[in-house]
Amino acid sequence: MNSSTPALPLAITMGEPAGIGGELSLKSWSLRHKELVPFFVIDDSKRLKNLSTRLSLNVPVECITSPSEAGACFRHALPIIEQKLVEDVTPGQSNSLNGASVLASIERSVSFVQSGQASAIVTNPINKSVLYKAGFKHPGHTEYLAELAGSNTASVMMLACKQLRVVPVTIHLSLKEAIKALDESLILHTLRTTNSALKQDFGIENPRIAVAGLNPHAGESGSMGREEIDLITPALDKLRQEGINLTEVLPADTMFHARAREEYDVAVCMYHDQALIPIKTLDFDGGVNITLGLPFIRTSPDHGTAFNIAGKGIANPSSFLAAIDMASDMATKRTLKQ
Repeated sequence: MNSSTPALPLAITMGEPAGIGGELSLKSWSLRHKELVPFFVIDDSKRLKNLSTRLSLNVPVECITSPSEAGACFRHALPIIEQKLVEDVTPGQSNSLNGASVLASIERSVSFVQSGQASAIVTNPINKSVLYKAGFKHPGHTEYLAELAGSNTASVMMLACKQLRVVPVTIHLSLKEAIKALDESLILHTLRTTNSALKQDFGIENPRIAVAGLNPHAGESGSMGREEIDLITPALDKLRQEGINLTEVLPADTMFHARAREEYDVAVCMYHDQALIPIKTLDFDGGVNITLGLPFIRTSPDHGTAFNIAGKGIANPSSFLAAIDMASDMATKRTLKQ
């Protein structure tokens, strides 16, 4: 840890207890506790102790009562703020009775970051179908965090790795529904939020934003669709008047080769796969999911609960470590901006 590292620890959520989240938390501490910014996990200490023993990770854990205690013990033990589970966990077998504990872990992480006791949140993957049985009413993590934050504006999803940052304008919709949902207000909001976040959390004074068209060849002057002419370009013209540095509408199939990526800081795409295919091709294991537009920093590994490998000791912590590093770096840059 150096002088540029934020003094406050990161808050790590429990995630789905039957998935690989616990293993990732343990491995991340084990691999890099001598150099990572301190973090604490809001989790069931008994579960993590048992998991560490079963996987022969030999990670010492220490219960703390406040985030302020995390730094003192982080170099010799993984700090845990206790969040008890109702039922014992069998890896790969989710249990809706533990859903309330999973949600409580998320809620407490938000409370800690809002009260200034933690610098950022890193969320372990959740299983939404299980949480729905526990009364969860949100499409996903992001919407729940926005509600907890009291945010009235829609957040924006960014995926990032060392080679590329991408932002989809529409996210978890079928292609047919994504096209219906695409409108000027959504494009404007996504680009404004992205521009502000690159300045505040990534330290980029004048972000260069590349914008993909919706249609093949960016519509090819209207012969393959008019969305670029009638919808996307007018929105970009408005944003340029606000001083936002934008490309013209670009064909998505030529935006992501190495030379093209040198020309921008982020690529904003019109739908989910248009954005996520290139980044997952470039760095499948190291991608980070970042939520833009919240009043606090939240990152997450770019993968799910992986029930099929839970409890086997083979989960790759690369994306989780990248999410920790990203959260720490963003917290530092946000602090410097204040």
